Amino acid sequence: MSTTQTNKIETIKATSSKINEVDFSNLSFGSVFTDHLFECDYKNGEWQKPVIKPYAPFLLDPSTRVFHYGQAIFEGMKAYKDDNNDVWLFRPDENYKRFNTSAVRMAMPEVPEEIFMSGLNQLLQLDEAWIKKGKGNSMYIRPFMIATGTGVIANPSDEYKFMIILSPVSSYYSGDVKVLIAEHFSRAANGGIGAAKAAGNYAAQFYPTNLANKEGFQQVIWTDDATHTKLEEAGTMNVFFRINDTLLTAPVSERILDGVTRKTLIDLAKSEGIDVEIRSVLVSELVEAAKNGTLKEIFGAGTAAVVSPISGFSYQDVYYELPKIEFTMALQLKTKLENIQNKLEEDTFGWTVKV
Repeated sequence: MSTTQTNKIETIKATSSKINEVDFSNLSFGSVFTDHLFECDYKNGEWQKPVIKPYAPFLLDPSTRVFHYGQAIFEGMKAYKDDNNDVWLFRPDENYKRFNTSAVRMAMPEVPEEIFMSGLNQLLQLDEAWIKKGKGNSMYIRPFMIATGTGVIANPSDEYKFMIILSPVSSYYSGDVKVLIAEHFSRAANGGIGAAKAAGNYAAQFYPTNLANKEGFQQVIWTDDATHTKLEEAGTMNVFFRINDTLLTAPVSERILDGVTRKTLIDLAKSEGIDVEIRSVLVSELVEAAKNGTLKEIFGAGTAAVVSPISGFSYQDVYYELPKIEFTMALQLKTKLENIQNKLEEDTFGWTVKV
């Protein structure tokens, strides 16, 4: 291995690359990782020297706090390569801010911007060959932090590890998505950690989602914890509803994640002249719209799939199929967003940042 020092980040390069072993035409989302990772430890009340090093497993003590008390947070981002071989990030400042919002809520130290952004940029530059050109291709970026202090006393950890790993991805297609509206389970509660990208939020979704899968549904549309009358998120994504020609989505709260794709689609829709209402959407309102034919579309919004159309939903054992529409708002907004991300049309919003 060769070691270099760049902008206070130590870089240890892998002696060889595994890139030639990867079939980029047949990628399973989030299962292949690049040659290097970024790592920075927090000890003795301060962040230590960051390092970029070869991607590899690492050892942890069995009493490491993350295993016992769940202090773990993450982000999901993407980088894109344009036709000039330039690499671009999309709204990285929003992911950085949300990462630290999650850290504060989980009693974890905030990561300095210099460590987060410099580490991310230098890691992308080192593994730039893994980012393939072409619409649909991108580099999925997973920054995360875990509690690494030891001992099983129920207190916040005094040590943490912040890391960034990279995974090349291609077009994400989830197929025909049917959803079940939750009548008992909730994704998050008032006063809880629903607005944080905490690992435990996702673990808690697996059981009710598994129950929905057994009934033939791919995802759950979560409802509020108090009354189960308000529609909140779909699976691990924010969710939009089109009634007539108006796009509806729930406001963010301490129960609902402030999705970067969500706020981007809202701004894009407004710029395209689409009426957008950010308000609570009732289950009864959705059912009535499905019955009278005014419900035109439902789609999820998130980093992985960008936009995921939903073909129908079930509530109280009644299934409602959505109409087949040739030109959907979901496709219109997804196309616009992906064109901006891939530098195929002008970014008038200032969202793209060159690496």
